[in-house]
Amino acid sequence: MAGLPSAGELIAAVRVFLEDLPLTGRDLFQARVAANALAIVERELAAPLPPVFELSDVVLCERFRAGTLDAATAGLLDALIAATCARLAVDSPRYATLARLRPPPPDAAPRR
Repeated sequence: MAGLPSAGELIAAVRVFLEDLPLTGRDLFQARVAANALAIVERELAAPLPPVFELSDVVLCERFRAGTLDAATAGLLDALIAATCARLAVDSPRYATLARLRPPPPDAAPRR
């Protein structure tokens, strides 16, 4: 329906509200935890997590258990690293190792 805020806009508004509350002690801590959870949801809505090899996590695990996928599967390790980086970017974007794990753009100079 036109004119209504989107889910992302509503989440952002509540997050900002929580961050700006004049609280102290345990109430401040709980408000920050809630605001952080909303920030994670915002990032996930903005960049949905890609599946690995177009498979759900459940099917991916089943194929690992069945032995139809393993470390020797072409492209699997790169796909798993990319999926892990995408999840870290949503869950913990300031994770120190994230920048190092992300694959460089195609035109970037090699890393040392």
